[in-house]
Amino acid sequence: MNNAGAFGLSASNVSFDLAQVVQRSRAVAAQLQSGVKHLLRKNKVTVIEGHGRLAGKGRVAIFKNGKEGKPDAELAAKHIILATGARPRVLPGLEPDGKQVWTYKEAMVPPAMPRSLLVVGSGAIGIEFASFYRTLGAAVTVVEVLDRVLPVEDEEISALARKSFERQGMKIMTSATVKALKKSAGGVTASIASSAGEASVSAERVILAVGISANTENLGLEGTGVKLDRGHVVAGPWLETGEPGVYAIGDLTGAPWLAHKASQEGVICVEKIAGVAGVQPLDATRIPGCTYCRPQVASIGLTEKKAIDAGHKVKVGRFPLIGNGKAIALGDTEGMVKTVFDAGTGALLGAHMIGPEVTEMIQGWGIAQTLETTEAELMHTVFPHPTLSEAMHESVLDAYGHAIHI
Repeated sequence: MNNAGAFGLSASNVSFDLAQVVQRSRAVAAQLQSGVKHLLRKNKVTVIEGHGRLAGKGRVAIFKNGKEGKPDAELAAKHIILATGARPRVLPGLEPDGKQVWTYKEAMVPPAMPRSLLVVGSGAIGIEFASFYRTLGAAVTVVEVLDRVLPVEDEEISALARKSFERQGMKIMTSATVKALKKSAGGVTASIASSAGEASVSAERVILAVGISANTENLGLEGTGVKLDRGHVVAGPWLETGEPGVYAIGDLTGAPWLAHKASQEGVICVEKIAGVAGVQPLDATRIPGCTYCRPQVASIGLTEKKAIDAGHKVKVGRFPLIGNGKAIALGDTEGMVKTVFDAGTGALLGAHMIGPEVTEMIQGWGIAQTLETTEAELMHTVFPHPTLSEAMHESVLDAYGHAIHI
């Protein structure tokens, strides 16, 4: 609505109904869950509700209603796949209470709109909630222990994101650590330490977004060959663990903690077990990451720094959206496309984007990497006009000194 006047439009008394926002969100989630249940039934998959625990070679004990003691049922199978996911990570002294101190679970279903919010952690989850609540009008402060927000992203993209968030009114504190949280009737006061000294920040609510912990407890892993590394199950290229016949997929096995990564691991694992020809192990460097904030952020492959650290001589292309016709027409020119190529082979090592709908465009780079496309094929590909995707083309051209529109 900020640009409505530029389009000859006007709007007044614009408001939102938070309860309806939450209700629709839950309805969408329920519809998707229902769809998965339908697919399970359609494919004749038997679902048994309860807590599963390894009970010896090729056996799983089922405990219903979380009860221990004698199992309610026991299953036998040659192959067992662990897919228990993960939960929000909790730091000592910063434990969530579900009321004033939230994890992402409570942040998804707020009973009321907080006037102020402190977000601890600036990874994808933290920034997505910070962006959502700031867009709805909350005063938002983000605290990050590392020296930049969205720390897994390319440094240039991180810097552009921070500038955008601060222009929107977000307060961002990097290289800072929350030492303690003090609750009161009016909210929460955080004690924060940084290189600038001690500070305190007060907010109605706090969201803890400091990572996740794998759900490995009470799975019967004791006495098996299943190994853990920093709390996550160690799995091989075919998702096999150290215990014959036991596999692990998804968040349980570590980063990146993404639904599409977990889904692909499930496919690879099952197809390998079934003996399907042509199965290939997952290349973790080719998994696209998306952050649904404003502006959106998406990336795949190596950042410029990681590519150089890995020994590559690189060619880097950049194209700002201010030079893209579709972005100008949309009135949304904040952003950039950045591409990283191996200077010797022309291989696309990584692509990094910030701006409107980049979470949709990232799949183009994913296809390019899967096909082992080089700069030559990308430069000779015709991109339609006017589209945001033209910025992708221009970024490739810029890496080799052939950009047309900058």
